[in-house]
Amino acid sequence: MRRSLPAPCISALSLFYYLLLKIILKNKQTLLLNLARLGRWGLALIFLYAGIPKLISWYEFAEVVNSYALVPESLAIPTAITIALLEVVAAIALIFDRREGVLIVACLMVLFIGVLSYAIWLGLDIDCGCFGPEDPEHRAFSGIRTALKRDFLLCIPVLYLFWYRRQSNMNNNVEEN
Repeated sequence: MRRSLPAPCISALSLFYYLLLKIILKNKQTLLLNLARLGRWGLALIFLYAGIPKLISWYEFAEVVNSYALVPESLAIPTAITIALLEVVAAIALIFDRREGVLIVACLMVLFIGVLSYAIWLGLDIDCGCFGPEDPEHRAFSGIRTALKRDFLLCIPVLYLFWYRRQSNMNNNVEEN
C-alpha cells in the first residue's frame, strides 16, 4: 500500500517549489549579467593574451600574415600591426564594457574564420599566428584546424554578448515607456 503525503506536507512542498522558482526567476537577471561579465572578461583576456605578443614581436607576426599570401608583401607589416592593435583595443573596450569591443571582436572573428578556412581549403601547412611567435602552434604548425575550431567556440560568448546587450536595451526601453 502506497502512502501519500499529508495535505500540509504537499502545501509546504508546493510553497517551497514556488519560492524556489521565484528566487530563480528573480536571480535570472543576475545570472544573465554574470554570464555577460564572464564572457566579456574571458574574451578580453584571450584577446590581450593574443594581441600583446603580436605587438611585441610584430615582425614575426608580419611573416605569418605574409605566409597566407592574402595581402601584398609590402602590406604585411601594417596589416600585422593593425590586427594586433585591434585585438588589444577590443580587449580594453570589453574590459570597460564598451559596445565597440564586442563589435570589433565579432569582425575579427569573421576575419580569422575566413582566413583559416581559406588556408584549409588551399591545404596550407602554416602557423595560424593566433597567439604570437611563442605559441606552441607556431613551432608545430598544423594548428589551423584547431585554431578554426577554437575560433568557432569563441563565437559563442560573442553571440551571447550581442544577445544580452539587445535584451538589456529592450528591457530598458520597456521600463522607460
